[in-house]
Amino acid sequence: MSERKVLTDTQRRALLASPAGWLACGFGSGLAPVAQGTFGSLAAILPWLLLRQLSLPFNMLVIVIGFAIGVWACDIAGRALGVDDHRSLVWDEFVGQWIALLPALLAPWWAVIAGFALFRLFDVWKPWPIRWLDRHLKGGLGVMVDDVVAGVFAAVVLLVLLHVVRA
Repeated sequence: MSERKVLTDTQRRALLASPAGWLACGFGSGLAPVAQGTFGSLAAILPWLLLRQLSLPFNMLVIVIGFAIGVWACDIAGRALGVDDHRSLVWDEFVGQWIALLPALLAPWWAVIAGFALFRLFDVWKPWPIRWLDRHLKGGLGVMVDDVVAGVFAAVVLLVLLHVVRA
């Protein structure tokens, strides 16, 4: 289960001492004093705006590579912090948010807001199997997988919403 306490100065230094730590904390977005996951999800939209200009296959490739790098980075950062899934580790929000926004690649601007909100809903609510994954998988894989599934859930709901609105 995720650790929910504030970073100590020693933990912050350990996290920021390596490229893996910088990536795992979402280039600093995970160091916000509150709502780290929300700040990480918001920060993820900035690179997504560039990715939006590219094809779906390229976006999928970025997500797969981002996931693999995230497993590595979050594992290293978690070990440096001494906590499997500290709330400051938000690279999983980046990848999950990008998945949630896949249906918004060719959609109107409001789909980005809806995709953000849906991802945050599923990431916080953690319906089955997200909560089970969050509790049972450890290390970098455990950090990443529950947000990937939350992103898939959000993408499916957004896709249905876009279909209903277009109908």
